[in-house]
Amino acid sequence: MRAPDMPHVDVGAYSLGLLEEPDRRAFEAHLASCFSCHEELGALSGLAQTLDGIGPISDPVEAMPAPPDPAAVTDLIRHRIRRERRNRTARALAAAAAGVVLLGGALGTGYTLGVDRGPAASAPDGGTAQLLRDGRAMSAADAGTGVTGTVAMQQKAWGSRIALRLSKVDGPLACELVAVDKRGKAHTVVGWSVPDKGYGLPGSPQPQLALQGGTALRPQEISRFEVRTIGEGRTLLTVPA
Repeated sequence: MRAPDMPHVDVGAYSLGLLEEPDRRAFEAHLASCFSCHEELGALSGLAQTLDGIGPISDPVEAMPAPPDPAAVTDLIRHRIRRERRNRTARALAAAAAGVVLLGGALGTGYTLGVDRGPAASAPDGGTAQLLRDGRAMSAADAGTGVTGTVAMQQKAWGSRIALRLSKVDGPLACELVAVDKRGKAHTVVGWSVPDKGYGLPGSPQPQLALQGGTALRPQEISRFEVRTIGEGRTLLTVPA
């Protein structure tokens, strides 16, 4: 039973019918002479009716979704790993393709291998040497310039892969190898620079220059190859195809 001096705090409990019988009687006696409690009880008069009929709230734990199957979680993780690997591979391929485009833009239609890389560069690198050995090779020498060279070509789906071995050429020069088609039009295969001491001459650090490039022409469309100086357009060597 509550203390006699506490009836003011029992308004809410009384309106909900929560008071024990002795406390209920004591509060009703107090309510007859207490205007503030009577007014507060009036404000709470609809509370019991509002709450009446509301069922108990279910345990929140029962409303939680069931935990996922560990095997399903494992499959999701594996799928995500495979997706991330594919994304990394795609990015790597895109970067490699961009590098090829930049290289092609820097060198025109051709590319060089094994050129001016120190004493070891006196011999062609494996790819160029193999093309010179296995491709269809043609050699020539120019009596006027003294330049000698060999051109080898190999047909590809995109055109022709071309290798050049050049010697007895003095520098400094900027040169290019062009493929001349049956109509007389020149197509640049690859360009390079000749150092001051040249290639294959007394005092030259390297006996020969070996490089390779490519052209969209097929071998049967090429009539000859020419080694020309860039700027002057002077022909140093002509190699019939």
